[in-house]
Amino acid sequence: MPAHPFDHPFDLAASFSDDYAQARTRFLAAAKDARGTLRVYENPLTGPDGEALSTDTAWFGPGDAKHVLVLQSGTHGVEGFTGSGAILDWLGAGGARALPDGLAVLAIHAINPHGFAWLRRVTEENVDLNRNFVDFAAPLPENAGHDELADALVPSALTGPVFEDAESKIDAWREKHGEKAFSVARGGGQYKHAHSMFYGGTAPTWSRRTLETIMDDNTLAARAQVAIVDFHTGLGPFGYGEPICSHEEGTPALARAKRWYGQSVTEPATGSSSSVLKVGLNEYGWMAKLGPHATFIALEYGTYTPERGRLVLREDHWLHAHSNVEWSAPETQRNKQQIRTHFYPDTDDWREMVLFRSRQIVRQATAGLSRA
Repeated sequence: MPAHPFDHPFDLAASFSDDYAQARTRFLAAAKDARGTLRVYENPLTGPDGEALSTDTAWFGPGDAKHVLVLQSGTHGVEGFTGSGAILDWLGAGGARALPDGLAVLAIHAINPHGFAWLRRVTEENVDLNRNFVDFAAPLPENAGHDELADALVPSALTGPVFEDAESKIDAWREKHGEKAFSVARGGGQYKHAHSMFYGGTAPTWSRRTLETIMDDNTLAARAQVAIVDFHTGLGPFGYGEPICSHEEGTPALARAKRWYGQSVTEPATGSSSSVLKVGLNEYGWMAKLGPHATFIALEYGTYTPERGRLVLREDHWLHAHSNVEWSAPETQRNKQQIRTHFYPDTDDWREMVLFRSRQIVRQATAGLSRA
């Protein structure tokens, strides 16, 4: 990599792909060219055109590195365009060839390949992977607000009296409880309504089990320090990359995150973030496996308004709950283009902001690990 990450020009066309299959092909080729050690975790299902699905990883640097930076993409499926683009940019700029001594990078491409290929935020189990990291042997978290609103958030019809009643119910609930409470009710995570949004499931998903296997396969729990950057989109100002940290107040992990990434780090627990408090985050899965030497941020890029996101997700959940989803059907394609655009605006200015911020965050993480 050049002396400074911004010395290398952006190549938007080479970094950002048109679909999951192209992103995967590019990642494998770039990782091989950079002499990464590749692993393939095959998903049992296929994409909409019958293409094979897998989560792919590449390790760069010494196998016994004490310090590891993990770049994770595709937690929310369709958001994988962005994480894949950031990883490909890092590879294209020569990042794998200029690692500091004692540091390695693990790139995780498309941890939710089914959602990436089918242009959904959820996994093949219709589960939000970022609500799936709970102890399913214990009582599951409750979300009374979602219980009240589940059939209104994803009604049985998107037109007519049923739809109108659903919107009226949501409007009345928001008026009574406020927008923050509505955000928690809608998106904080729920474990009862499989047809609805932000469903955490009843058991570990394939993607969760795969991620835990990846941690074990790379002996990450034995490393001195591990920094995880999990790429997301959909919250905050257009194009801005917000490093969201949910480590508990007073912990060494939170202190490290603030020290490494600076004053732009936000915390849902304090209300400084575009995100509200949520349950079942994959951050908690990382902490459970790796312990206090893991430092996790979700790098969240803003796209459009939360209200637009609500409408987009409502249509997608309705489509998959109430139809057979013929991929080539005009209504399906309209829906898929809509959700793709919301979580991946695909404009040059937005993509340039993504790469600028990802390079900055990777530089900060690398510097922090090198000093650890």
